[in-house]
Amino acid sequence: MKNIISIIEITLIYCLIPTIFTLILVRLIFKNRFQIRQALRIIAWTIITYTIFTWVDYFIGMVTTSDLNEYVFPHRATGPYAWSYWTMFFSALVLPLTLFHKKLASKSWYLLIVAFGLKCGVYFERYVIIITSFHRDFLPQSGNYDVINLFLLGMGGVFLQGMIIAVLMLGILELIKKYNIRYNKA
Repeated sequence: MKNIISIIEITLIYCLIPTIFTLILVRLIFKNRFQIRQALRIIAWTIITYTIFTWVDYFIGMVTTSDLNEYVFPHRATGPYAWSYWTMFFSALVLPLTLFHKKLASKSWYLLIVAFGLKCGVYFERYVIIITSFHRDFLPQSGNYDVINLFLLGMGGVFLQGMIIAVLMLGILELIKKYNIRYNKA
């Protein structure tokens, strides 16, 4: 289950915002030339699927904890950094489920808001894990300083990947549309 979530996260979720921005830009430039609505629907269902997998992983993690980790979930939810835990929980696990509402899911601006929320939830998850781990760990050799460098290095790749995914999705939808027109005429 963790592998499925990480594959979806790496290839699709990290580059949602540039993908949606690219689709909005293509809609503004080319009006109704491409099938933007179908592409946005695919993105919405990708977000919903990712959220459901994350919920399942979250509950499995809560139920099957070892003795060491039994303290982690309640402490993160009620400890001194509870605000960041609940921000993460709402942004990454509750807000994307509003895409089940068809009117909201069909709006590109709302999908962009959910993508920003999901991205904030992912980064708050990292924040919660790192900060609550360091909260009572006073050993100087326990530090992990490579996180910032990896973040800055990956941002350019994420935006490029998002733009490529948007263009590929539009191209595939155009091919499907042309194939259906040819198939229906024959």
